[in-house]
Amino acid sequence: MSVPTLLPSWRPSATRDALITFLDAASSLPRPTRVAAFDNDGTLWCEKPTYLQFDFFADALVAAVGADPALRDRPEYAAVLGGDMTEMGAIGLERVALALAELFEGMMPEQFTAAVSQFMDRARHRTLGLPARQTVYQPMLELLEELRRREFTIFLVSGGGTEFVRAISEDLYGVPPHAVVGTLIEYEFGREDGLPVLRRTARVQGHANEGAEKVANMQTQLGRRPILGVGNSGGDREMLEWACAGDGPGLALLVDHDDADREFQYVSAAETFAEPEPITQVAHRLGWTVVSMANDWATIFPAPTD
Repeated sequence: MSVPTLLPSWRPSATRDALITFLDAASSLPRPTRVAAFDNDGTLWCEKPTYLQFDFFADALVAAVGADPALRDRPEYAAVLGGDMTEMGAIGLERVALALAELFEGMMPEQFTAAVSQFMDRARHRTLGLPARQTVYQPMLELLEELRRREFTIFLVSGGGTEFVRAISEDLYGVPPHAVVGTLIEYEFGREDGLPVLRRTARVQGHANEGAEKVANMQTQLGRRPILGVGNSGGDREMLEWACAGDGPGLALLVDHDDADREFQYVSAAETFAEPEPITQVAHRLGWTVVSMANDWATIFPAPTD
């Protein structure tokens, strides 16, 4: 069987057909309305067994403890160092996240971006053994490229930290940093030696970028409404609903992690709130297009480049 030139890693299926039908219909719309919003974790790259952003902070914690062993006694840090997810849950994920954010408190934006880049250059996935940069999904890279060919504007709308995602968005996905919406950290402006400086705090601005916050933040930060929403968890539900609520063509694309052999098998869930029903049930009830990683994707990860 010949490999299709359009979305070659997507197997012939009703899912691929629905996606191409939408793309063809959207091509007749005015260019400013061609907007796509993608979640990141679990949608564009692997999120199990831990988020890569968590691994980045855990790596920084190990270095910090090496310089100051007393940090090991702090309950939040002890739980992270021990990989004790139960204890982290008991302490509270928000409290743990804020404690980890303190590791970069006072850092300038450019320094934080450099730290993320340096981590990504050497990081490997915890169980797959792949370089972190290779844990992106090849079919999604093809979709991003096809959207660019059809003159879509692409946004990343993530529950992850805005600055972390901005540090990797252009390199991995070709999405510029200004097109990223995530959970915001607060900054403080000051002057040092007569020059203006901007430094990170350990405070979150507003709320975590999940659920309805994604829709509100897209409007306040970008001022554009998507006609294609792509996600994988309950934290993406409102974003996907919003993409389908306009007058013209709209598509909600949900990634179902059902491939235990090549990736992981699980039903994705929101991190910051409880969901009344699993997102896969929501998708089927609302008529969304569900991507079966096991059945719809011929390959999961890109081929090694070295």
